[in-house]
Amino acid sequence: MAEHEYSLPRAEFDKPVKLLIVVAPFYRDIADNLIAGAVAEIEATGGTYEIAEVPGALEIPTAIGIAERMSNFDGYVALGCVIRGETTHYETVCNDSSRGITLLGLQGLCIGNGILTVETRAQAEVRADPGRMNKGAGAAAAALHLIALARKWGGPREGVGFQPATEDYRLAGGTKDKPSA
Repeated sequence: MAEHEYSLPRAEFDKPVKLLIVVAPFYRDIADNLIAGAVAEIEATGGTYEIAEVPGALEIPTAIGIAERMSNFDGYVALGCVIRGETTHYETVCNDSSRGITLLGLQGLCIGNGILTVETRAQAEVRADPGRMNKGAGAAAAALHLIALARKWGGPREGVGFQPATEDYRLAGGTKDKPSA
């Protein structure tokens, strides 16, 4: 564990934010503590939220992808807990849920990943403890910071990339009204 931990200051917004908390409540008490931490962090910024429950951690990225296509959330908080068992299923669930969330993030979604991946229930309880290091609050804070960055960098993108800077463009030596190609 690091001797000197640092947390960014809480994100601030001119306009309210709306987040979707997607939770896999397999370990209900742990999930409830993670949700409480996430809700407290969202409300501290003046944001609003909805909660959607899914059967397991593998369904969290899918639910976020569906919500992104069909709703109007600014960001997402992924919450759940995977505790190592006797089979390799643990690795599959941990790796694939994380990979799914990462891929959605690389597409531009603002997601805080609060899916605990632990060896023991005791480790999960510590990480979900509202009085200590609540990873639900940390995941919400991460999503909120990404939303703040998206809003800072968002807006009109005229003349960026392969878009023409003006209405007039040339195709193989001609104007758009008289193409020579």
